[in-house]
Amino acid sequence: MAEAHQAVAFQFTVTPEGIDVQLSHQALTEIYRSGVRSWKKRIIRLKNSVITGVYPASPSSWLFVVIAILATMYTRSDPSMGLIAKIQEHMPVSPTMSTQCQAVVSAVLFSTMLWLLLIFTMRLCLKQLLSYHRWMFEQHGKIAVSHFLTISFTALVRIFSGRKPLLYSYQGSLPNLPVPTIKDTLKRYLESVRPLMDDAQYEHLTNLAAEFENSLGKRLQWYLKLKALWASNYVSDWWEEYIYLRGRNPIMVNSNYYGMDFLYVTPTPIQAARAGNSIHAFFLYRRKLHKEEIKPSRIPGTVIPLCAAQCERIFNTTRTPGEETDTVQHWQDSDYIVVYHRGRYFRLRVYQAGRLLSPREIEFQIQRILDDPSPPLKGEAKLGALTAGDRIPWAKARKAYFSSGVNKRSLDYIERAAFFVTLDDDEQGMMGDDPAASLDCYAKSLLHGKCYDRWFDKSFSVVYYKNGKNGINAEHSWADAPVLAHLWEYTLAIDSFQLGYNAEGHCKGDVDSSLPRPQKLSWEIPPECEEQISQSLAVAQALADDVDFHVFSFRDFGKGKIKKCRVSPDAFIQMVLQMAYYRDQTTFCLTYEASMTRLFREGRTETVRSCTNESSAFIRALEGGETADVCRRLLRAALEKHQQLYRLAMTGSGIDRHLFCLYVVSKYLRVDSPFLKEVLSEPWRLSTSQTPVQQAELFDLVNYPEYISCGGGFGPVADDGYGVSYCIVGDDLINFHISCKHSCPNTDAHKFGAQVRQALLDLMQLLNPKQKEPNKTEESRPEIKKDL
Repeated sequence: MAEAHQAVAFQFTVTPEGIDVQLSHQALTEIYRSGVRSWKKRIIRLKNSVITGVYPASPSSWLFVVIAILATMYTRSDPSMGLIAKIQEHMPVSPTMSTQCQAVVSAVLFSTMLWLLLIFTMRLCLKQLLSYHRWMFEQHGKIAVSHFLTISFTALVRIFSGRKPLLYSYQGSLPNLPVPTIKDTLKRYLESVRPLMDDAQYEHLTNLAAEFENSLGKRLQWYLKLKALWASNYVSDWWEEYIYLRGRNPIMVNSNYYGMDFLYVTPTPIQAARAGNSIHAFFLYRRKLHKEEIKPSRIPGTVIPLCAAQCERIFNTTRTPGEETDTVQHWQDSDYIVVYHRGRYFRLRVYQAGRLLSPREIEFQIQRILDDPSPPLKGEAKLGALTAGDRIPWAKARKAYFSSGVNKRSLDYIERAAFFVTLDDDEQGMMGDDPAASLDCYAKSLLHGKCYDRWFDKSFSVVYYKNGKNGINAEHSWADAPVLAHLWEYTLAIDSFQLGYNAEGHCKGDVDSSLPRPQKLSWEIPPECEEQISQSLAVAQALADDVDFHVFSFRDFGKGKIKKCRVSPDAFIQMVLQMAYYRDQTTFCLTYEASMTRLFREGRTETVRSCTNESSAFIRALEGGETADVCRRLLRAALEKHQQLYRLAMTGSGIDRHLFCLYVVSKYLRVDSPFLKEVLSEPWRLSTSQTPVQQAELFDLVNYPEYISCGGGFGPVADDGYGVSYCIVGDDLINFHISCKHSCPNTDAHKFGAQVRQALLDLMQLLNPKQKEPNKTEESRPEIKKDL
């Protein structure tokens, strides 16, 4: 093969005349360019680490301080109050250094120490400012002392934030996640379960909680406080390990989630062209990520930054199986992706001579893979099923059959790739005579596919369908959905609005036809491994077949009309879901809404328990035929309660992460707590999450309203429950993704979707924006979580 020959830098043979050395100029040039590219990246990383290390100051400010101090020396004033002279006294005597030179060096040393002290002070001030969260609880429309405090707080954050922060600039200034008091957590917990229990059950749990608080709880809390002093975040590492990596069930459906393409538009019907543009856009994002040119995420409408630690593992990351626990492995860089098509795996380099291939060149390479007629090797076609089944069999198979030789080399290519790509022969999207049903099939395809044509261990896998549609499947342990959604929004926008396509639907630009062909990976799969692949596929297929999915768009109204009612859109939808579940099941259930704690360093998520005393009282009143005025008053109280719980969760005063960590400590100490055991065994029969729109500025919904992503979704958490993801797009559209299991006779995704539609209409009828404006005392506070 030509590319194999070009890959050899030099050859030598021993002849009777001596040693004959043949150098390959092209290969040496490639080595040189690769080295230059590597060193450029190292220099960029070093520069960024320096800038981030001295933030919120800048490296150039050091020179300003030095010049200022030196200038004072010539005016015969001493701002150091004798410290410069002290430094000069303790400097080693050098015959080559004059007294004046020693004075200058002493002044430079003093200036540097003063500069570092200023940086430390500024960073400490910024950290204290970012630890202030009372602005989030301020009542809207009221002139009070707290209002002026918030204005001052915002101005000070702007001052101490510098002018052009890099992606990771705020990391050293973010506060640590605080440990709530046992008393507060237990009080909020008991309040959250009250609507789910009768008097006898509640009294029993109250007694367990009191016993726990007065005995074991204090001991466990002491260990948590000790960890909080030592670690950046007392929750995140345990959350990643025990909730994700130690799970032994399949991660497909149970953990992984997906994101969809545009709802109404397919930029090109050519599969290879769509892949060419978006793969190029992915690597543009990675380049910005490496250079830290991505702006730090903030709470929308504020100057408050969010933690960016999860961004570090977006690319070149995989989850590797273990018999007891999995691990997340991340590599610094890779210049290729791995592509799956019709049972074959290909390694596709996206860099040539140190430059990123153009979209047209990537399209050309993808088309080569599509046109490749070679059949899969023995055992290769359904190899990906190992990542879809149970984790222990996959860990054992990986150790037995993929730890050496050609299998290890090919597996390394997959795991070290920037990300994984599947070229799917199916057509998906909103199409055909039944577009609603086609969306359901689209969701199931992205969530699990054929159970062997995705690599579920990769940080994310991109799927390109035959008709030009695409989508993304993501592994959950390394980061949460908003991090990947940020990348996905960027890719969709760059693909359609910047790169674009020519009149024939192909990527723009020219192509170098001499590019080396994508490398087909080799495998040697023994019969024993094939048997394990079949077993894993059977487990995964049964799980996939059991998933019932329903995706729909609600267009009667959206965020705009809800806000006119002076309520939070998210709280409104959460109340809709509570009502829909009650009508569907004639009871209430423990409800999970994902909130973020990225206001703190290395923060991930917290739970908002959306089923409250206030929400259940409102729903009972509405379903019981109470008057509209009574129901409206109860609804506003329930909405306000939900917003309050969300604020508490965001600011480190949530319930579930604290109880989870107390449980982990109890296991380390080998002590049993009846209270914690009962708390952690409660099922989340309604698990909900909002898919955020974080970069609305990338999409022109006024001139191009059809360029709307449908959001994403996930599988049900409980076997007898629902998983609901919703995406609030613009002012007039809400997308819903509902999942449950066919094996449960009491759940049906389509019936629940119908209940959601009706509940949306019923609540809006109750909160008609044309009605008399509510009193000031009933006004909801600012919606601090919109589109998070």
